[in-house]
Amino acid sequence: MNRNPSRSDNLIHQFDTVLRTLVPHAAQASRPSPATPEVQDDTMGEEERRHAAGLMRINHTGEVCAQALYQGQGLTAKLSDVRSQMKEAAREEIDHLAWCEARLEELHDRPSLLNPLFYAASFGIGAVAGAVGDRVSLGFVAATEHQVGRHLEDHLIQLPSADQRSRAVLRQMAIDEAHHAQLALEAGGARFPAPVKFGMSLMAKAMTTSVYRV
Repeated sequence: MNRNPSRSDNLIHQFDTVLRTLVPHAAQASRPSPATPEVQDDTMGEEERRHAAGLMRINHTGEVCAQALYQGQGLTAKLSDVRSQMKEAAREEIDHLAWCEARLEELHDRPSLLNPLFYAASFGIGAVAGAVGDRVSLGFVAATEHQVGRHLEDHLIQLPSADQRSRAVLRQMAIDEAHHAQLALEAGGARFPAPVKFGMSLMAKAMTTSVYRV
């Protein structure tokens, strides 16, 4: 017999999500990585490797933030269908998280040490957005995903030409993020004004600058 999740069930789920997001190798993708064995890199120099790793570290932290954002919003969203949409989007973002982590390992590098800090900040933002209202919450998702899409396009340009495996991962991520943004708007998400988007871009800039090396 199906039953509604209890408060303890929800707390266990929330804690499990935190662990799967922040503990190395805990995130398990439901889809195979776009960086299939057929996709092979050309030879990269050490400087190119470090640059590729820095970009993938940024993208990995972006997915940590996405998980926290969706978790916070799902906790405070008022409509059940909105909560379900948050959970589905979060599942796809777990794929991105696992793909980026695997690629960092291939590049002989590691995720950012600042991930717990950004997770906590993003969770708080998501919870506030969800509490304000589902329309604002969904609009925040759409604006965030559009911003992530722009970062991915920029990183596809910046990646060393020899790094074909990272490029394959980022291309699929860009497709998924655009889909999430479209779904959020179709579900009734508010279109944020330019000043709000500018403030979000400043926050993203602080994240990308700090995470590139740390």
